[in-house]
Amino acid sequence: MRFPTRFPAHMVLVGALAVALAGCAAPGGPNETGGMVVGGVLGGALGSQVGGGSGRTAATIVGALIGANIGANVGRSMDSTDRMRTAQVFETAPTGQATRWVNPDTRNQYSVTPTRTYERGGAPCREYTMQVMVGGRPDTVYGTACRQPDGSWQVMN
Repeated sequence: MRFPTRFPAHMVLVGALAVALAGCAAPGGPNETGGMVVGGVLGGALGSQVGGGSGRTAATIVGALIGANIGANVGRSMDSTDRMRTAQVFETAPTGQATRWVNPDTRNQYSVTPTRTYERGGAPCREYTMQVMVGGRPDTVYGTACRQPDGSWQVMN
């Protein structure tokens, strides 16, 4: 099967790897799984920019694995307070405005910035950047969340 030049075959590998990793992470909960998928896809996309031929494939796979691990760690660190604050950012923060907080129980630090807002299927979706400091280690996660019919926000794959 040939892919259009705008959608290289190695990106299909990234997507498949991210979905496979998400299946392995289901016991960790939706935040961990969502973070893993987003991190895996982004890490694979970044890795695909390195090298050529089989080196590019290896960099894509390594990038996907590293990104999935970072995303899963961020998702795992979020408790109900952090999820509530994040949903509030998606609901009310203007595009480009960062909202920051420190979790009073875990001392984890978060900064969420909506970067783009659009509609999909009649519901608002927000692309975002989340910078976190978990256990003294900084991480950055990029993702998209869409409002569900019940009013909750769900991170999309």
